Amino acid sequence: MFRALKEAKDVKTVVITGAGGNFCSGGDVHEIIGPLVEMRRRKDSQALLKFTQMTGDLVKAMRACPQPVIAAIDGVCAGAGAILAMASDLRYGTAQSKVAFLFVRVGLSGADMGACNLLPRIVGAGRAAELLYTGRAMNGEEAERWGFFNKLSTPENVLQEATTLAASLASGPTYAHAMTKRCVHDEWDMPVDAAIDHEARQQAICMETMDFERAYEAFAAKQKPAFKGD
Repeated sequence: MFRALKEAKDVKTVVITGAGGNFCSGGDVHEIIGPLVEMRRRKDSQALLKFTQMTGDLVKAMRACPQPVIAAIDGVCAGAGAILAMASDLRYGTAQSKVAFLFVRVGLSGADMGACNLLPRIVGAGRAAELLYTGRAMNGEEAERWGFFNKLSTPENVLQEATTLAASLASGPTYAHAMTKRCVHDEWDMPVDAAIDHEARQQAICMETMDFERAYEAFAAKQKPAFKGD
């Protein structure tokens, strides 16, 4: 997925989902956790750090790519899978889904792949703390109520509805969408006045695009604009 995000130059939106009725159950105990324990036994601190930085690079790529990333989530969404959902811009889920940040279950902290930064911004600090300390699962209805899911769908429709949303965004002003995503990311640690000034500069750049002119001309002609992302 990391490679796909780096190479997706002509892609306008990204939809991620699982297979076999589940989104992602996270790292395999024997293929991932076991080798990490062996690194600990060898006291190979550099190898452990290299692994954690590698997993964090995926979240960085998801946040840095200009395309909106939409997760269609059903079934198990746990561990690193929950992180993938969290790092997405929008999340469609099902009532049957189970979202769990399981790191505490294997003796690790909830501070993994940016969870202590991103999750509180989605569900609030107190709720994020509960999920990260306990490792318990949220069902779909709770996840929607807490703001983790943007919408609940049925298992048979969740991917289609996420794809429909992706197509809608792809038909819009994609350059402007990329600017919105970048500003949401950049402004997290800005004071309000600085954010207002930052947005003024970015919006002025968007006003230099052809899409801005196309939208005006379409409005004047009482037509739907055909955005081209330039």
